[in-house]
Amino acid sequence: MMKIDKAPVPLIVPNPGDPRLTERVAGTDQTGASVEINVPVERPLTLYLNAQEIVTMMTIGDYPEYLALGYLLNQNMLKYNDVVTEVEYDDDLQVVVVRTEHHTNFEQKLKKRTQTSGCAQGTAFGDLLEAVERVALPQAELRTSWLYRMTHAINTMPSLYLEAGAIHGCVLCREGEPVCYTEDVGRHNAVDKIAGWMFRHGVDPADKILYTTGRLTSEMVIKTVRMGIPILVSRSGFTAWGVDLARQVGLTLVGRAKGKRFIALAGQERIVYDQNLAFVAEESALHRRKGGERED
Repeated sequence: MMKIDKAPVPLIVPNPGDPRLTERVAGTDQTGASVEINVPVERPLTLYLNAQEIVTMMTIGDYPEYLALGYLLNQNMLKYNDVVTEVEYDDDLQVVVVRTEHHTNFEQKLKKRTQTSGCAQGTAFGDLLEAVERVALPQAELRTSWLYRMTHAINTMPSLYLEAGAIHGCVLCREGEPVCYTEDVGRHNAVDKIAGWMFRHGVDPADKILYTTGRLTSEMVIKTVRMGIPILVSRSGFTAWGVDLARQVGLTLVGRAKGKRFIALAGQERIVYDQNLAFVAEESALHRRKGGERED
């Protein structure tokens, strides 16, 4: 585990009022009338692992240290037992450098990368599937009362998505309570921030649930398993490979979770049906998130 000094574990929630994250842009609507709306920013962030340049990511720019750590962990370029001595971010250069006790070289691994279905240049490397197959996910349960409490809390929280749209969110929860809520232009960035936050603060994944606004793809399954989280939930739909991988590794996979409804396609044995549906409200249009109009 990371050997640099641990900081107190912070509660991370969206800050839609942060002026760095959105810009006002003028345009016209369907009637030709002038309008001005908020849109999310995109900034390049170049990541180095020691002296090796790894990737330039497009991101909204918050939590670059968490994003860098999480990216390296989820790409299997950084191991959970590696000693990280420093994470240095330069806002002017838009560069983040992760330094480890032992130097590494991933030139060959970078040549093996393949483009994934994640938006904004998500990548998965050739040995990720082998690494995932070696993971033994912890025993856990998903009470439906937690699931409904969790989705209601997430849907009614202030968020950058409700402020400006064009954004994905990922939320780490424990027993239905959000503990780390991140957003970005790609869901892979949002989940990488959570992975980095967990690593930086030594957070135990065994009793956690990961929620995403995006599709349940192979990429999201791989990242969730790499993080050691046993349950993945989304308000959106599934891909066939995502379902197959989840079944292979024993991940509980729940999709189309909106209002009273959800569908589980893997790991159903963890689900405890303890919620009376008569007391669950349908989702309000006021708080509808990404995926609210379509199942994918």
